[in-house]
Amino acid sequence: MKIAYLVGDFPSLSETFILNQITGLIDRGCQIDIYGHKPTPTAKIHACVLNYRLLEHTYYYEALPHNYVLRLLKALLLYLKHSFTAPLLLLKSLNVQQFGRQALSLRLFYAAISCLDHKATYDVIHCHFGHNGLLGMNLRTIGALQGKIITTFHARDITQKLSELGEHAYDQLFLESQLILPISQHWQAKLYQLGCSAHKIQVHHMGIDCQKFTFIPRQYNQEGTVNIISVARLVEKKGIEYGIRSIQCLKRLGYQVHYLVIGDGDLYDDLRQLIIDLNLDEEISLLGWKSQDELLEMMNSAHIFFAPSVTSAQGDQEGIPVALMEAMAMGLPVVSTQHSGIPELVDQGISGYLAPERDVKVLAEQIAHLIDESEDWPKIGRAGRLKVETDFNIDQLNAVLYDLCKNLKHCRTHMG
Repeated sequence: MKIAYLVGDFPSLSETFILNQITGLIDRGCQIDIYGHKPTPTAKIHACVLNYRLLEHTYYYEALPHNYVLRLLKALLLYLKHSFTAPLLLLKSLNVQQFGRQALSLRLFYAAISCLDHKATYDVIHCHFGHNGLLGMNLRTIGALQGKIITTFHARDITQKLSELGEHAYDQLFLESQLILPISQHWQAKLYQLGCSAHKIQVHHMGIDCQKFTFIPRQYNQEGTVNIISVARLVEKKGIEYGIRSIQCLKRLGYQVHYLVIGDGDLYDDLRQLIIDLNLDEEISLLGWKSQDELLEMMNSAHIFFAPSVTSAQGDQEGIPVALMEAMAMGLPVVSTQHSGIPELVDQGISGYLAPERDVKVLAEQIAHLIDESEDWPKIGRAGRLKVETDFNIDQLNAVLYDLCKNLKHCRTHMG
């Protein structure tokens, strides 16, 4: 099968779930092309990007100048360059009445350019995130891409992004996608609410390769420092501010803890200042991004994994954090929040503990309870590993996805 993947920045260090899907389908004999935006030159990449030579099959959208006049001038030059190749297709991409802001902003035109130098005909066009689904749908409409559309919805695309685009932004996409794959039951319910036909929706979790994560039963003898770790982009929805404040509560209660935060982002300076203001320099370390080997070493030395996720002020939410899956696969007891699809991964009191969003007191109490009952850590860790192996195993999930794509390929009826 020949499958196109429409994504955001590629490769993206924070979106291993997409890489896991792509490589899993390649292992099953699929030919994959990837369409997306070029990341910053300093962006780190996973080894599998090189091992699978994915960049050789990646088509980058033309960079969009921020200045609209420059954007128009560049578009004119691009049109003149490609006018003999596909003049009608490019003109269609400028139809503001049909394509609205994607045409007016020239985003559709710039994306279409990336499809002109090769035969962009696929069995399936798999779009990750609803806004990329809209782009894929429009590229198919103008003839830049051909294939049946699958759209995977994560979280931000039906929270913050939907607020920007309007409640009915995905109505046409629901009609034209052959299959809609929310990553959790939580977002499945939201898609129903938005009006997507039930027969097109199928929950399809993101997952991890459990074989890459060694299970280690965690031990603590009620003496010494408890190592707590978070792996997250430093953005509001990851809730690291509340993680920091809960460490302050634990310190006041007399618990000896060290909190490692692995990741970087826009809130780094604010969080660093908060640590200083709360006098937590000795208890908390902001370490930035680490290599996969460094990260695994730190996770192996940790006692508790912490994911204090929240809904941002703009309504942005998590899906189900992959880092939580990885931690549970490694045997770490976890503390997280009753947020988005996280309760579908973490069984309260069995594989970890969940607190209400932003409830610093309860977050601290859950961690304190884990420390006080450390003899239960191996049992909690085994329950977490089993949960991930059963419901979030990428090999099993990719087998299901392969069958879904194969069924679409052989489906002669145009759905939608």
